[in-house]
Order: sequence, then C-alpha cells, then structure tokens
Amino acid sequence: MTDDSLWRRPAQPSVPDGDAFEDAGEPTIELDGLPAGQFEAFATDASGEEFPPTGDASWEPVDPTPVNGTPIVSRRALPRRRLLLRILGGLAALVLLVVGYYGVTLYQVWSTGRHDEARKVDAIVVMGAAQYDGRPSPLLKARLDHALELYRAKRAPVIVVTGGKLSGDRFTEAAASRRYLRDRDVPASAILSEDRGRSTWQSLEGVVDLLAKRTPKARVLIVTDPFHCLRAKLIAEELGLRAYVSATRSSPWGSGTQFRKSLKEAAGIALGRIIGFQRLWRVTG
Repeated sequence: MTDDSLWRRPAQPSVPDGDAFEDAGEPTIELDGLPAGQFEAFATDASGEEFPPTGDASWEPVDPTPVNGTPIVSRRALPRRRLLLRILGGLAALVLLVVGYYGVTLYQVWSTGRHDEARKVDAIVVMGAAQYDGRPSPLLKARLDHALELYRAKRAPVIVVTGGKLSGDRFTEAAASRRYLRDRDVPASAILSEDRGRSTWQSLEGVVDLLAKRTPKARVLIVTDPFHCLRAKLIAEELGLRAYVSATRSSPWGSGTQFRKSLKEAAGIALGRIIGFQRLWRVTG
C-alpha cells in the first residue's frame, strides 16, 4: 500500500474520478504538473482503495525525493524526533556531568590523603575510632602514634582526642586515647577530650566548642586515615576551623579496604558539597 504519511488527508476525502492504475500489488505514481520537487500521486492498492484523490486541492504534497535511496521522513515526525533527541542528549550530558563530578571528588579524596599538611597549629585533633574496653583498636592506635610524632615535633601545644562510646561500652574512644597518650608521657594539661561525638560532624563540633575558649577560629591539624582526610577537613572548615590534615601511614587497613572506603567517602563528599555537611549528617546520621 502506498505510504500515505507523505500526505495530509482531508476530513472526508473524496473518491477520485478518472482512471486509476490497475497494477495488482505495486502502486504507481503519476505526475500532475506540480512545481519541481513536488508531486501529487494516486494509486490503487490490492484492496482497491484509491488515494490520494485526484484533483483535491486539500491534499498537500510533500517532497519524497530519496536521498541516497532513503525516502525523506514526513515533516510531522521531525519535531517529535528532535524532541526525543534533545531529551536523550540532555540525559547523556547529565550522566557525564555526574560521573565527572564523582570522578574528580574521588581523585581529591585520594590526593588529600597522600599530601601531608603538617605545620605549626593551635591543636592536633585525633579523630576517634573503635576502642576495646579502654584499649585503642589498631586503627585508633595508628592515629594516636602519628599524633604523638607530630606533638613531639612541636607542631602544636595540645592534642584533642575525640569520640564517644557505643551502648554497653565502659569507656569512650576519647578516654581510651587519653590514657594511651598519658602512658607515653604526654602531660594531662596538653590533652583535651571531646567524648560525646558519635560521628565526624559531632566530634568536630565538640572540638570547636573546646577550642573556642582558648583560640577562636583555631588552626587545627587533623589526624586520621587517608580516605577520611578530605571529609574531616571540609567539615572542620564548615564549622569555622582553619583545618589541615596529616594522615597516618601505619593504618592496619589494607589498600583494598582503603579503596572501598574512598569510594564511599567520595559519594558522601560529593553530596555534602551540594547540600552542606551538617544537613548530610542529619539525613544519614
């Protein structure tokens, strides 16, 4: 049957008068003196239906001239196709933007954890980790040992230990850290404890309150694992601290675990930069 998508039909097309081509199967086309590039055709298909009507001016011809053997698509289909292509193009651009943003953030997580920003500051801040009945876990011990090195190198006059406790624990992470440092000859006057935080945000918020009594807008050197450095630094800056980071190099976690943690950190940081880390903490806990 002849493709009628090249024609705009009238509401009630008239039946053509005159001779029609009688080929049984393949429709035929007749030119009718139209301008170059246009034609008006009528044909009879196998069912006997004849279209378009001859001499009916309400039919609007469309140039069907093939381009390299491919017929020109009806003009009515073009706006829909263009809209679909624009939607698909927009979605593709959005996906590339999100992937690129995440990729850049992941690289920043990696690079920040490997760039030591150690310098003289007002306080060294040790981010808390698990403790076992008053004894630091290997993860927390690695952080404390690095903070101890920085303290002995006179990078800061005080060390702030952080971290609360889980339900059922007898000791807080901060208490375990304080005991560990005292056993290694750090004076009690040089240790400040933030012992209520259960997250990075809460711990650093407590650090701000502790240091505000000593030095407003204090400069701090945060000690934690490499994958955690960037988020800790950004949260500290959002809270008003001037923050630098120095990652421990003796973490018990291997490269595979560090990489998986970095993937998670990059996702959280990418979102936190958009909505704010305080709001992110309220949403995720």
